[in-house]
Amino acid sequence: MNTTHQTDLIVIGAGPCGLFTIFEAGLLKMHCHLVDYLGVPGGQCAEIYPKKPIYDIPGFPSVLAGELVDNLMKQGAPFHPTFTLGERAEQLERLEDGRFRLTTTRGTVIEGTNVILAGGLGCFEPRKPTIANLADFEYKGVDYVIKDPEEFRGKRVVIGGGGDSALDWTIVLADIASEVTLIHRSQQFRAAPDSVEKANALAAAGKITMITDAQVTGLDGGTALEGVTITHNDESTERIATDHYIPLFGLSPKLGPIAQWGLNIEKNAVIVDNSTYETSVPGIYAVGDISEYPNKLKLILCGFHEAAIACNVIYARRHPEKKHVIKYTTVTGINELA
Repeated sequence: MNTTHQTDLIVIGAGPCGLFTIFEAGLLKMHCHLVDYLGVPGGQCAEIYPKKPIYDIPGFPSVLAGELVDNLMKQGAPFHPTFTLGERAEQLERLEDGRFRLTTTRGTVIEGTNVILAGGLGCFEPRKPTIANLADFEYKGVDYVIKDPEEFRGKRVVIGGGGDSALDWTIVLADIASEVTLIHRSQQFRAAPDSVEKANALAAAGKITMITDAQVTGLDGGTALEGVTITHNDESTERIATDHYIPLFGLSPKLGPIAQWGLNIEKNAVIVDNSTYETSVPGIYAVGDISEYPNKLKLILCGFHEAAIACNVIYARRHPEKKHVIKYTTVTGINELA
């Protein structure tokens, strides 16, 4: 028989925004129990690109995604969070006393006064290019994620895509792989201008090869990938010998069971009131990439802000009799609040 976990906040999603919720809730003496489909805390930052540098965390000119997760875990540790990992949030119901009961795919039950959705993109899978024999070379030279760039040291790498991930990894691997070729179907990139500028500079210096107005349409090899066929927009083709082909066309988000919980959803995101980050269902809040509101920016730093606001709103509503005063950690420290 599964034990029922009791908590203040049920946090669905243990990515960076979910982990920062631990800290913000802890400052207000609220306990968090986090649920995540992945087997480790950290979300995509831990599972997909732990070695990817992140440049827009305030105070850190550059921080590896895995390092950010480690620091967030340390930051929340004084508040003793609990976790259910490797299980998907399945069923959510409201109890007679107004609290919520969450049941996972494995039957684990968590009960809490409020729910914070911090599920990022939800359950996700990579968007795969349409190549007839793609599956034949998956994990035999075709990879959809880069967990450790050292795996590509001294190797020939072809990267497909024109977004942030494609450009960022092209820049990182330029100093690691023996050859890096970036292939994009257009001359216009969807990445940050600074990343595009860096990639163009690497191409001009001969450190990478950049091919635009083209895409990978074929793969060849024996027991492992040996080459890719590129089709240009003018329908001419060429073959490039390579050890790895990494298509980085983003992730296909799927909300999963969350979509059945009666929330106001548009385009795989949960609509919130951005003065509170509460959803259309009272008592359920959403922060990070899963939330949507006018002028939304899907940045980790914005998710941190959203988590802080949501926690303070929840506390004020739970304790209307108390005058809510923000406690600055620079004055109180953490030990007094934990």
